[in-house]
Amino acid sequence: MNILVVDDEKDMVLLLNSYLKAHDYSVLSAGNGREAVDVLKKESVDLVLLDIMMPVMNGLEAAKEIRTFSEVPIIFLTAKGNEDDRVTGLKIGADDYVVKPFSPKELLARIEAALRRSKGYNGGSAISQLISHEELSIDLKGHVVKVDGTTVNLTRKEFLLLSLLIQNQGQVFSREQLLDKIWGFESEGTARTVDTHIKTLRLKLKSAGSYVQTVWGVGYKFN
Repeated sequence: MNILVVDDEKDMVLLLNSYLKAHDYSVLSAGNGREAVDVLKKESVDLVLLDIMMPVMNGLEAAKEIRTFSEVPIIFLTAKGNEDDRVTGLKIGADDYVVKPFSPKELLARIEAALRRSKGYNGGSAISQLISHEELSIDLKGHVVKVDGTTVNLTRKEFLLLSLLIQNQGQVFSREQLLDKIWGFESEGTARTVDTHIKTLRLKLKSAGSYVQTVWGVGYKFN
């Protein structure tokens, strides 16, 4: 797995580089948001650790631009811990938010959780990369969904919701479980967030949307 560390503090970059490599990750680095965007357009990156306060282009600006061409998981890594910054980052499309100073073990756990959600892992077990069900097909590795052979453009969260449900056909997930698995354990989302994404997902899937079923008073399942 390739992790891009974006921070203008060289000591922080060196520290994270050393720690992540010790846990078998490959590390790329950038000193500001503009460099980060350039790296992402050229290199294969599985996750971005992104500082907010940086010269040239700050982390929030970089995240906005990254989301125009990539759904790579983003974890904000910053000394700014007020609620407004955190909410802004999550609304832009960040997957998590860690405030400096942080515990390396906690950061590693958050990285692993974000990667599991992103790559469609199912409890650490091996899964098929291509799933088909009637007119619906999902390429988990390529993040491509097709209905009757036509590609459906889903957001990252919609794709992760569909992937989770179809890999666990018949299993009912509560809204709280979906928030935890898709948005993360410190998400600002609510049950309404899940309902809204499910509604949009069904509309985009058209005829295949009926497979995503509501279990009243409990949650959702793929049937």
